[in-house]
Amino acid sequence: MTDAGAPLLIPVGTVFTASDITFYADPDDRDLEQAIEEADLLVSCPHAGAAIPEELAQFLHPAFTRRLQFDFSDHSTSAIVRRWAEIDPRIVYVENPHPRMVRDPNREKPADLRATLREAFARVAEAGAGNPVDLSGVDGVRPVTFSNFPLLLPPVDAAALNRLADTFTEVATHGVGIYETTRDALIERFVEIKLERARGGDTPHSFSTLSFHDTMNHTTTPDGAVDVPRDEADRLPSVVALSNRGDADGEPRGESRGDDPLTMRPDLMRSLAAAHRIGFAVDSPEAVALNKPYLGGFEIIRAGARFRELAPVADAAGLVLSAVQAEFRREYLLGRANTRAIMQPGTGWVDPDPQRVDRIAQACKASWDRYRAATRTTAFASSPHSPRRV
Repeated sequence: MTDAGAPLLIPVGTVFTASDITFYADPDDRDLEQAIEEADLLVSCPHAGAAIPEELAQFLHPAFTRRLQFDFSDHSTSAIVRRWAEIDPRIVYVENPHPRMVRDPNREKPADLRATLREAFARVAEAGAGNPVDLSGVDGVRPVTFSNFPLLLPPVDAAALNRLADTFTEVATHGVGIYETTRDALIERFVEIKLERARGGDTPHSFSTLSFHDTMNHTTTPDGAVDVPRDEADRLPSVVALSNRGDADGEPRGESRGDDPLTMRPDLMRSLAAAHRIGFAVDSPEAVALNKPYLGGFEIIRAGARFRELAPVADAAGLVLSAVQAEFRREYLLGRANTRAIMQPGTGWVDPDPQRVDRIAQACKASWDRYRAATRTTAFASSPHSPRRV
């Protein structure tokens, strides 16, 4: 347990580069281009960063602790996916180095940050301190955490709001903006290489993007204990929820067949879920659920839209393009000891358990290996013009 209660900060002036946030196996013997050639999966973690740029410390509410900071991130995903990238030459991993408080890349980028911040602070004030608040549409930068604890000090006037928005906008170019640019460039390069290879032979080819997250089935109390059960409808399965914007079988939802298209073929989703049940050695099928409680966020919506644009050339080449979200239960990623620790009152956070990190990374690799083996000669070889195709 890290006992320090003050938020963890990134030193002033830190600017990340694409190479700082991109990970793959054997970097001493392979460059990124070779890694892309040999991989078929791009994993992104939009919420893995927890440390806050020091330039933003002036805007933090004094009650904001390190416990709340890390609970507001998906920081457990970082160590796991970095380890997965070390052991698996079939993936490339890109990680957001900034926390979601700078700007959430799994939300559409606000066209006018000042306006959305003004509206977000107004909704929080109207709801009242500590009360639930609906920030839908204005949560690219949130004034409060998901447990409704204060995160940012309300600006006292228009000048303060402008200073807040300007500082956040500038700082975002140092990290989250680099992440988004790098993620999108990697997708385009993957597609370019996979299309070239698919056109050169009869072997079925695929490329998938995986947006990797975690969520805890408990929320936080004023004393820092993360021990309040979420409503049943908001709870994750015991291991992971896989999402393609569909229903519990990965099929299109009846009410949104045209307006909210799938990002991964239903048959491939079911194969991926079956592979995870084996890879993670679960006893119950419900431990790996589809589209429950989340349908999948902006990252896979954006990637899915790009893949639909590419569908004519991808279909002609026999290249299957998919985007999927994995939302792991945080208690599962942390393990029992670390989960017990943060369910007690406090202001600090826990350190990853290296053995558990390795075990879960190995299970991720095994799951995707099994998925590839199960689909290579069947689903990937099906008609590119199937109506079930993305």
